[in-house]
Amino acid sequence: MTTKRTVPLWLPAAEALELMQVRPQTLYASVSRGRIRAKPDAADPRRSLYHRDDVQRIAARARGRRSSEAVASEAIQWGEPVLASAVSTVAEGRLLYRGQDACALSEHATLEEVAALLWESAPPHFPASAVPVASQGNSSPLQAGLLALAARAATDLPARGRSRNVLQAEAAEAIGALADALLGTAPARAVPLHMRLASAWRRPRAADDLRRVLVLLADHELNASTFAARVTASTGASVAACLLTGLSTLTGPLHGGASAAVQALMRSAAAIGTEAAVREWLAHDRPLAAFGHPLYPDGDARCRALLANIELPPAFRELRDVGEKLLGDAVNVDFALAALAAVHKLPPGAPLMLFALSRTVGWTAHVLEQQASGQLIRPRARYTGPTADAATQELSESTPRARSRMPSSSRG
Repeated sequence: MTTKRTVPLWLPAAEALELMQVRPQTLYASVSRGRIRAKPDAADPRRSLYHRDDVQRIAARARGRRSSEAVASEAIQWGEPVLASAVSTVAEGRLLYRGQDACALSEHATLEEVAALLWESAPPHFPASAVPVASQGNSSPLQAGLLALAARAATDLPARGRSRNVLQAEAAEAIGALADALLGTAPARAVPLHMRLASAWRRPRAADDLRRVLVLLADHELNASTFAARVTASTGASVAACLLTGLSTLTGPLHGGASAAVQALMRSAAAIGTEAAVREWLAHDRPLAAFGHPLYPDGDARCRALLANIELPPAFRELRDVGEKLLGDAVNVDFALAALAAVHKLPPGAPLMLFALSRTVGWTAHVLEQQASGQLIRPRARYTGPTADAATQELSESTPRARSRMPSSSRG
């Protein structure tokens, strides 16, 4: 007689993935959207267990027939991958750049060396702009950066049909011009970008931490700004236009601007107390940007790599402890960026500037990959408006002639 195996109520990731027949990202996305319940593994708190009933329900649904529209709709929201890329990925809680662990690279590599890896080239130099850096006046560094890329986007040649080496050189020039604009200065000699930042901000002791940040933020597979840059690249637009698209997308508060929200939360905590500030934000349905990440259910690896090398200020330690207690999520890289800026007393807007300068390297790698594919990214919309017949009927009923034929309500 065959004994039927009893499936335990809580499953490790390997068994959940086997049942669902999906990639780890899809499992983590289902957890983040509340479709699958998860809890820490008592035997190993670094790992999670997943509720059997939720896993089996989603697995059964996936086995049924699903329309291409439904698949595409879910794929674009932390779901299944939507295009092929060899640049980077998040797998089992690790960020990999062309197969190499980004956290391990951050121990010794520079952004230029990571660019060489991601671009599959020699390490580039990000030169100072040939045009003298103009005074920013009343404009912010971000405005200056956007204008610098926009100026190049208006004049640079389209990328389509041009060699990879030429595009790499053009990207390095654009990144150098962006650095000039963001910092308001141009270096007197060629130095790695992290040294240039430390010099411009007069924070020489921060140089090594800045190097780590630049390496860890260089790419993060198909995030919003990278996808936007790839869409632009697919049209054949110039490299500068692609970088401008990526930077514009990065500025959103749900993306590169998240560290500013963490800083705002810290100011609120200083005014009314940490737990009161966190509870107030949650009571007003304001997301706490400092905590959690759908691709890292066991904690953001980039955050751990950064915090391991700085002494966390007491206010940030308290926020971490209170937030993790109330939310159940670990702090993320946006928290680490805000903490690093506080430790080194970096200028306002430094987290976003670091994010932007670092991520241009990843955007460039994706732009080069997209150009090589030669494909236009042009998804279809799942239309939810009125049908043609309904629209025609509504239009006909609204005309004066149609209204004159309608019966009077008094005859009703």
